[in-house]
Amino acid sequence: MLLSFGIDPEAIAEHDDWHTHEHLPERLAIPGFLRGTRWVAIGGQPRYLVLYEVATLATLTSAPYLARLNNPSVWTSAMMQHYRGMTRGLCTVLGSHGLGMGSHAYLVRFKMAAEFEESLRTWLLEETLPALPVKRGIGSAHLLQGATPAPMTNEQSIRGRDAGVDWALLVMGYDTDALMSLAQNLLGPHHLEHRGAAAALDALYRLDYTLTHAELED
Repeated sequence: MLLSFGIDPEAIAEHDDWHTHEHLPERLAIPGFLRGTRWVAIGGQPRYLVLYEVATLATLTSAPYLARLNNPSVWTSAMMQHYRGMTRGLCTVLGSHGLGMGSHAYLVRFKMAAEFEESLRTWLLEETLPALPVKRGIGSAHLLQGATPAPMTNEQSIRGRDAGVDWALLVMGYDTDALMSLAQNLLGPHHLEHRGAAAALDALYRLDYTLTHAELED
């Protein structure tokens, strides 16, 4: 699950406290949730990127997860009022190359015109992404596709209806210059749109906090 959003500036410090000490532990305790990671933008918008890795896509529509979304805590209910521009995608990973996560991530969200879908997908999955992890400064590259709409819940109703994710490209590594070079020369919005993508938006993020389900069981 890929989420990107902003927070009212006056609520940022409390948000990070809540997200670290209540929200991520609550989510990672749900069966099927494996790891949650929060990132903060150092170039582009919105401010936050949050990734949840799950055992199967069905985890994101499971009864335990929906029960949490429909019964938010008092603190969660208060924080939801400060969310702005939430994009939330329940995604399938179409391709994943390389290993590890890295300290920085380059994200491009985009739409894809039907007549260019096959050629752009082939270019990304067969020609471009497999070659990235061997480059200096880069560790892994992933192509995600929105798979199912997120159902409306009580938690979502507080912050307003979420936008969905059509396609997302995520490249992780340890060197910001290497990631910015991709943005400028290969995978940036202009370059993807030249190959048939539409409405592409990108941002560069630094790792802020991560938690795994296994840590909660220790």
